[in-house]
Amino acid sequence: MAAAVEHIREVEAVAMGRASSRDPFVVQSWLRCLNEHRLDPARACEAVILSESELRTHRQQSEELIRIARSGLEGLYAQMAGQNYVLLLGDRSGVAVEFLGDPNFDHRLRKAGLYLGAEWSEPRAGTCAIGACIATGAPLTIHQTDHFDVTHTPLSCTAAPIYDARGDLAAVLDISLLSSPITKASQNLALHMVAATVRRIELANLMAQTRHEWVLRFARSPDFLDVDPEAAISLDGSGRVIGMTHGGAQILARAAGLSWRRPDLLIGQPLGRFLDLGVDDLGELTRQRPTRDRLVVARDGDRLFAHAIEPQLRPARRPPPPAGPAADALARLGGGDPRMAALREKAAKLAPTPLPILIQGETGTGKEFLARALHEASGRRGAFVAVNCAAIPEGLIEAELFGHAAGAFTGAAPRGRKGLIEEAAGGTLFLDEIGDMPLALQARLLRVLSEGEVMPVGATRPRPIDARVISATHRDLPARVAGGELREDLYYRLSAAVLSLPPLRERQDFDWLVDRLLAGRGRLSPGARAALHARRWPGNLRELGNALAVAAALCDGELIERSDLPEEPGRARAGCGEAEALRAVLARCRGNVSEAARQLKVDRTTVHRRMRRLGVAAH
Repeated sequence: MAAAVEHIREVEAVAMGRASSRDPFVVQSWLRCLNEHRLDPARACEAVILSESELRTHRQQSEELIRIARSGLEGLYAQMAGQNYVLLLGDRSGVAVEFLGDPNFDHRLRKAGLYLGAEWSEPRAGTCAIGACIATGAPLTIHQTDHFDVTHTPLSCTAAPIYDARGDLAAVLDISLLSSPITKASQNLALHMVAATVRRIELANLMAQTRHEWVLRFARSPDFLDVDPEAAISLDGSGRVIGMTHGGAQILARAAGLSWRRPDLLIGQPLGRFLDLGVDDLGELTRQRPTRDRLVVARDGDRLFAHAIEPQLRPARRPPPPAGPAADALARLGGGDPRMAALREKAAKLAPTPLPILIQGETGTGKEFLARALHEASGRRGAFVAVNCAAIPEGLIEAELFGHAAGAFTGAAPRGRKGLIEEAAGGTLFLDEIGDMPLALQARLLRVLSEGEVMPVGATRPRPIDARVISATHRDLPARVAGGELREDLYYRLSAAVLSLPPLRERQDFDWLVDRLLAGRGRLSPGARAALHARRWPGNLRELGNALAVAAALCDGELIERSDLPEEPGRARAGCGEAEALRAVLARCRGNVSEAARQLKVDRTTVHRRMRRLGVAAH
């Protein structure tokens, strides 16, 4: 208690302008917590863990980065084994989207917020490693009482930022301890290891995104150039910068006397602006020459060893039909229905192309499932980013889709924010319920489709974007075009190819779908299966999945009876009939449940369960 009071007094002293022995970035973070975020150091702030649905959204948006980063995270965790470290990968909003830790400490880690789904943004958690890293853009350690909130002062957290290939903050890698030695210097090695892991993750990300372009890697020592480079940039065929690691951005910025915090001033510039080197010289920097002979000089006089990696050749013709996981993704679409088989064949041909695809179908027919299968079969390396155009408030959808520049509006992120369209770069942008997109934004989306570029809110220059667009709707889009609610030119841009999903009531593979949705959770009695066939399923696959999940939870053992199925919407009276029938049997048996079970040809526990569910007494 005394330590907490002392900590609060120190924070208050900093607020009054008194000198502090803390690192400057800690003091600056405390001041932001007080003055910008309006946090109170005397008010404990418990860890915030997002709901499963919220976490799922964050993980989907970081899907490709998580995939690329996973081997680096696992390698770092193995290096720190036995030292009780927890690894968190936080997205750009501070939410932990990946987690590695000792499961024996799950309860303590969750309580401390060192857990999957924890939010460590500075406005929410106060001074912390992930939040401060997002604010400063630099690797750092927030050790024990460096934390603003007394709830977190036992922790020691070290984090480093991960930048995407365009120089924007994409994520933060954090390693933390529930308890640690008193001295902050004890975490110096941790800081070095986190920074090294981040450097390798950024390099892997750059290499994955620019396989068909020149990549130039740098090191101060020729001995490490080919095995562990410090930085890298990617170049198009004309020698202009199209991507970079954070180290690469720093080299370019120093060479031109610019700030690495303005990546827009680096991307698109010719290589010769930064190095005494042209695109025609890159062939002299490949592995055909010894590393010590591959010395380049930057415009500021910096001397570096460089390794040029030639572009991989693009396929000369359209790739063959997908195999392996991609084929499996499309195979999961149906199990013998002729219409679904034709749709699957059409989807397999369309998946590798860049053509925009419109998916039509009633609510619950599996439009997003089909969109994800198309993405998996496309071979695109970027993320699958789903946007529900009907779910985002109209006042927010523009900034959510297109992002915003720094200071674009009140409450905007200080360094700006990338929109969901840019998040889908190199991957697939899935626009669900496209028929509900506000008319004012349709022209901006049309520009993205026709020009291949996106203009963030408040920005003065567009950014090139390469994202495959798949849209979906349950509405009659031609009717909305006729009614002036959807631009005709946008409709034709979105519907280069159309895939129509049949409703569940018309599918001939109903039993295959039931068995697939129920796999491992039980089996249906003939009566229960017949009851499912008799329904009309207005909610389609979503309604069927929910009904089977409820039945599996209610059944005794593995066999699902007709009585285990939830009532069909709009037929509540059927439950009353069941209850009356059960009361009649019990009355005939004078309340003897065992005799009632024999007459109903079920076991005694089933009768008791039906009585509880229907509110029927034994007498």
